[in-house]
Parts: sequence; structure tokens; C-alpha cells
Amino acid sequence: MFKNVIFAITVMLLICSCKAKQELILIETDYGNMKVSLYDSTPKHKENMMKLAKEGYYDGTLFHRVIPGFMIQGGDPDSKGAAAGQRLGGGGPNYRVDAEIGAVHYKGALAAARTGAGNPEKKSSGSQFYIVQGKPVQIDQLEKMGSSKGITYTEEQKARYAKDGGAASLDGDYTVFGEVIEGMEVIDKIAAVQIGGSDRPVQDVAMKVSVIKQ
Repeated sequence: MFKNVIFAITVMLLICSCKAKQELILIETDYGNMKVSLYDSTPKHKENMMKLAKEGYYDGTLFHRVIPGFMIQGGDPDSKGAAAGQRLGGGGPNYRVDAEIGAVHYKGALAAARTGAGNPEKKSSGSQFYIVQGKPVQIDQLEKMGSSKGITYTEEQKARYAKDGGAASLDGDYTVFGEVIEGMEVIDKIAAVQIGGSDRPVQDVAMKVSVIKQ
């Protein structure tokens, strides 16, 4: 019995240790900070985001594309120090990430941007990402979209889309690899800024991205 108690305590300590070492992404902006959990179900995207964050790759980049009621997009290295009005969205490292499509686009979802033309495998940008703001999606709308794409939504997914909103039109086409778990209001604040040409904010919305331990 004594050995069993020791074993149980050891297992509990290991579990606590794992939890203590959980790594998350922190996105800092002038509008507040967002804490993001990355999915284990998308290991390639998770590893890539962690690597770039640790290198400081995103620091000083902008949320260069903002569409209210839809999403906020950033991660283009060309946006660092970009001139006012400069068209952005084409930059990134010299690689793409294999698609890991599965998770859906609830509000707060972190997803990988990608090009459409010449990309039948739906591979993701090596660095650019977007965070969903979206809108509430009614169940009948969701079922109709799902039917057209061969996606069957669970009752839980239908309820969450109806309550929290999202961008269900993107499901099945882009890789969602994380979600905002703190700072959801920051998405709304950034989505409300004044927008100029090419959906770029008139006043730059810069970010700093780092890895934190939870």
C-alpha cells in the first residue's frame, strides 16, 4: 500500500510539473495583450509559431489587414517600419507550412493565412496569421455552409457559433492552430480602428510576440 501511495504522489507531481511548463503565446499591442493557446493537434504550426516567437521574428510587425466583423491579420515581416500606405501582405520566410485543417473558426481562433492561387494543398504562410472576430452564425446558416463543404458540425459547435460567433465560411479551407484564452476584447478594439486602403489601419497597430509559461 505504501508503494501505491508513493506512486500516486509521483504521478501527481509529474502532472503538476507538466501543467506548470505549459507554453503559451503572448501577443502585446497598444490596445492590450492577448494570451493564446496553441493546439497540440496542429504540431507543425505550433512548432513554427513557437520558433518564430522565440526568435523575435514578429516583434515590430503590424496587424496590417483589419476587416471589422471578420478578422485581424498580421505577421508580415515587410510591415516592420513600412511606409504609410504601403501595400502589405506578401512577405514571409522562404517556406510554407503543410496544412493541418480541422479546427473551426470561432471568435478568437488563431489561424494561418495562405495564398489561394497555385496552392491546391492549402499550405499555410510561413509567418502570417489572422485572429477571428467574426459574427454570430445561426444554426441554419451553419448547416447550409457545412453541407456545401461536406462538414458536419456537432451540437456543441453549432451552439458556440450561435453564441460567440466566428467565421464559419473559412472552415475546411484554412488551418486553425490556436485560440485566444485571455484578452478577447483586444480583438474588438483592433477591429474598430480606422481603416485605410487595402484594409490597413490608418494608425499602425504593432505587436510583440513572445512565448510564456503558464
